[in-house]
Amino acid sequence: MSRALFIAVRLSIVLPLIGLVHYYVWARLVRDVALPAGTYRALTALVVVLFVVVPSWIWFSRMGDWARPLVWLSFVWTGVLLLLLLMLGFADAGRGLLALVERLQNDGPPQDPERRTLLARMSAFGVLLSTSGLSLFALRSGLARVAVREIDVRLQRLPRELDGATIVQLTDIHVGAMLRHDFIEEIVDTTNALSPDVIAITGDLVDGSVDELREHVAPLGRLKARYGVYFVTGNHEYYSGADQWCAELERLGIRVLRNERVSIGEGETSFDLCGIDDPTGHGTYGHGPDLKKALAGRDTSRELVLLAHQPRALFEAVEHGVGLQLSGHTHGGQIWPWSYLVRMQQPVVSGLEKIKDTFIYVSNGTGFWGPPMRLAVPAEITKVLLRA
Repeated sequence: MSRALFIAVRLSIVLPLIGLVHYYVWARLVRDVALPAGTYRALTALVVVLFVVVPSWIWFSRMGDWARPLVWLSFVWTGVLLLLLLMLGFADAGRGLLALVERLQNDGPPQDPERRTLLARMSAFGVLLSTSGLSLFALRSGLARVAVREIDVRLQRLPRELDGATIVQLTDIHVGAMLRHDFIEEIVDTTNALSPDVIAITGDLVDGSVDELREHVAPLGRLKARYGVYFVTGNHEYYSGADQWCAELERLGIRVLRNERVSIGEGETSFDLCGIDDPTGHGTYGHGPDLKKALAGRDTSRELVLLAHQPRALFEAVEHGVGLQLSGHTHGGQIWPWSYLVRMQQPVVSGLEKIKDTFIYVSNGTGFWGPPMRLAVPAEITKVLLRA
């Protein structure tokens, strides 16, 4: 599936939902609060314009740098809209509960229209106030300098000589319309300052073609690690030309692991690092995960670290004796409480967990996708300290 077709399919599904959400926002914040006619018409027109703005980032992003503020407007409003939906849901639940209590107490008489309008206005004010505060906080978090998050993982088969070895994980950077060259420069400088033994980029690096983003990704060529820099594909690479990106990253000195494994260390003082394709690569792209192929002929007494973009690779990893799986994809939910929806598709959304003898660490992501906002799940550069 090409990137254009992927976007067209997504829009055909998402646009009706976006329309319903805008209608809900309009109904609660404009229609129900009995505004003066002029204000009512102006705010109705504004809601219509904002509805059009949401999908328009696709065209704005292709209009050159002059249109970048419009891209930002589109994505910021999308994030605000998600929070509005959440706050309106809470408010309506509260209003519904209050109405039920009053009906039971008053044996069911109709509510006074003036009081109903007053409650609608109070509810709308509370929703706007809370959404504004949450949006500003989420924007500040999303645009903050990416912090380093350190975790320790004790692996049973790791040689004692490698106790303290470090893997720095970068994932879900999403270089594209929002995140550009300067952001990558900052990430590279921070990563190199950690003096890692291995750097692992676990997919969703880009949102755009090589021709569009080559100069913005170029700073990754400066990444330095004792035993090398490695990359596995994420789902977004397959919307952006995965083969071309694999070739470009190899040109930058980054080893792309496509259902392959390499030895990290020297001689017997080493462990296996394995990387698999993202499942999105099945079919049309001629890619796809094949852990069995990657592990063929492996010495099972050696420690094994797996790079897999999606956490759901964990089920197969457990069966094959993987010691540690590093994944991304979820963004930690990016804007709470949407992490609960992500949990319906992925076994782990964020952080370190252990299933049987296999650890999995799922990063919140180094960049963001869509709204430049994060709520309760900050972006991270992950420093994984391996312990014997």
